[in-house]
Amino acid sequence: MFLTITTTGTPDRPATDLGYLLHKHPEKAQAFSTSYGTAHVLYPEADAQRCTAALLLEVDAVALVRRGKGKGRGGAPDAALAQYVNDRPYAASSLLAVALSGVFSSAMKGVCNARPELPAVPRPLRIEVPALPARGGPGLVRKLFEPLGWTVTAEPVPLDTEFPQWGDSRYVRLELESTDRTLAEALRHLYVLLPVLDDAKHYWVAPDEVDKLLRAGEGWLPGHPEQKLITSRYLARRWSLTRAATERLELVRLAETDDSEVEEIDNAVGADTETEERPTPLAVQRREAVTAALKASGAARVLDLGCGQGQLVQTLLKDPVFTEIVGVDVSMRALTIASRRLKLDRMGERQAARVKLFQGSLAYTDQRIKGYDAAVLSEVIEHLDLPRLPALEYAVFGSARPRTVLVTTPNVEYNVRWESLPAGQVRHGDHRFEWTRAEFRAWAESVAERHGYDAEFVPVGPDDPEVGPPTQMAVFTLTDPKEAKAA
Repeated sequence: MFLTITTTGTPDRPATDLGYLLHKHPEKAQAFSTSYGTAHVLYPEADAQRCTAALLLEVDAVALVRRGKGKGRGGAPDAALAQYVNDRPYAASSLLAVALSGVFSSAMKGVCNARPELPAVPRPLRIEVPALPARGGPGLVRKLFEPLGWTVTAEPVPLDTEFPQWGDSRYVRLELESTDRTLAEALRHLYVLLPVLDDAKHYWVAPDEVDKLLRAGEGWLPGHPEQKLITSRYLARRWSLTRAATERLELVRLAETDDSEVEEIDNAVGADTETEERPTPLAVQRREAVTAALKASGAARVLDLGCGQGQLVQTLLKDPVFTEIVGVDVSMRALTIASRRLKLDRMGERQAARVKLFQGSLAYTDQRIKGYDAAVLSEVIEHLDLPRLPALEYAVFGSARPRTVLVTTPNVEYNVRWESLPAGQVRHGDHRFEWTRAEFRAWAESVAERHGYDAEFVPVGPDDPEVGPPTQMAVFTLTDPKEAKAA
């Protein structure tokens, strides 16, 4: 990935001031390590009349895969290959945006200790990005940058110059020019709009992304005519985060209109005037259904297999009925987040004795998960390739053999009720499949028959008379009385 920033100067304001603003000396080529490769900063030209700073990001495709990103969607046959063969090393994306914020963090904040007067001074700027993914074409590029005062040149890149009849690719060569922008403003525009145009991010979008968006969008996003699209795409179309960001942006706009502080506007309506009852999120309903089924089974020692970031473990810890809760996940990053969520380092001794987290794969038998009353696989099986399901079945039902096993998975028939989900797409990019109620029932009954369990089925969420519930749950109970008693 490649990006250049060029400015011109005058005798009293030399162009080499760009080096002070970026905190990178024009006479040096510098390299910075990132999670996904190496960012290089160099100056192809640097004199009093004209100065150009270049950011070259070398992406390590293998590191990108190891961090768990870049996966194929819906279990496509080429999903494994797509992790390595893609446009990530070449086309500007959220990877470049993160590199910008890391390498030029002080410049983006408008801080220059050596020359404090420089960041607030507008200067002529020319920004070039040779390859930029633009889902929406050159027209969308202009809609996003022109309202911010940029003169935009967005030239489509042909699929193949040898075969013009094939048409244009989704990439453009971008040039932005302005005479009255500060460098900090320019960097913040790029930080937000590069991933918006790509319409994808290389990392999981967490709630703190709302704060990042509002910080980078301060002063320009609340009044942008494409604010809704920018917010939705930047937050990976997560409706709850998009709604939160939109509400806060509206408060900013109202505060600017009334020439008052945001806090004054926000406190204008008391909390007790809220009358509309908000629907319970499906994830909460799912945890409530799992907890109820575990209590009905009489389980005290529970496994959360594929525990992710520890939401279910946190819920179970609140109920003293569960004397031991074990979270297992293949991702160390997820376990680290779960540990922070549970505050294990600050937990009391008695409470800490009830919970344990460890890394493990459900594709293999594991002696550590034997001897428990119940196991939960909540939204787990759909993340496995279908050929790997038999290995999971044996590891849980054949080897570990808890007395009760709970399995939840999306009901694909309900997807037509999600207005924000395009037709034919799965609910999450990492889902390898999503089953109908009949397909899930057939799988669960065959597993139960092979391993000596009974299977019952419970709807989770609103049970639509036509398409069923959004989540389906199977409750497996060990049928052999002697084995169940021993378990």
